[in-house]
Amino acid sequence: MDQLGESKMKQYIDLCNRILNEGVLVTNKRTNEKCLTVIDASMEYDCTDSKLPILTTKKVAWKVAIAEMLGYLRGYTSAAQFRNIGCNTWNANANKTKAWLNNPNRKGKDDMGKVYGAVARDFGGIDLVTEAYLKIKARNDDRDITITFYKPDEFSKGCLRPCMHTHTFSILDDTLYLTSYQRSVDVALGLPFNMVQSSWLLLLMADLTNLKPGKVFHKMVNVHIYEKHIEAIKEQIKREPKESPKLIINPALINLERVLEYMIVELDNDVVGYNPHPAIKYEFTP
Repeated sequence: MDQLGESKMKQYIDLCNRILNEGVLVTNKRTNEKCLTVIDASMEYDCTDSKLPILTTKKVAWKVAIAEMLGYLRGYTSAAQFRNIGCNTWNANANKTKAWLNNPNRKGKDDMGKVYGAVARDFGGIDLVTEAYLKIKARNDDRDITITFYKPDEFSKGCLRPCMHTHTFSILDDTLYLTSYQRSVDVALGLPFNMVQSSWLLLLMADLTNLKPGKVFHKMVNVHIYEKHIEAIKEQIKREPKESPKLIINPALINLERVLEYMIVELDNDVVGYNPHPAIKYEFTP
């Protein structure tokens, strides 16, 4: 592995060690689960030459991660919609969260309410996803090419506040960059997905607008390892990182409209050269 690739993949291991060594054990009010927690962290993902930064110290279900982000871009509001594209991550939040089950805004089984992409596609009447795409395509970097899922006045209308909530694109010459902001980070289970999702979003937008993909800058606030994940993650970070694979997106998907209408994750996204260590089972916390 080249030195740059190794150092970048090692970021995750370094973050885990920081939390294990410096983290404070706190009980989260929403989940009533104990977490080792630190405040403020940043990671960078190099997406040049179509590289997809993805953990190799365990197998990551990258198709599920991409499907979830695709569902956000489409503005899905139902766990059933996510299941239909191969993603089960919203089943529990839609159907097992006590506060949401008792929320008068809930429309019934599988309803998620106005969360994530549903917010971005109708942000006070503005479609932020399409607006960002059109600005990038026109090379109109007004320093505010932003897709956000964060709208506090609508939190009560959905089953979960967004964790990775805002994505801001930047153009320098012929290269596209992305800065992603996250308020809450489940390092063992969620962060590996978030790494794939932010990188895929950059690679997709660059591909659709004929720009070169640059880097993702991932800014994180409350960064934690659940107490029940600690022993498994200690074993995971003993593994040696491997080289990042590459992502190939179906060139027939020539614009955002075709992606939103026709993309099938397992057919239109190919990850080449992914050779991870075996999967590790981490219990999900809704």
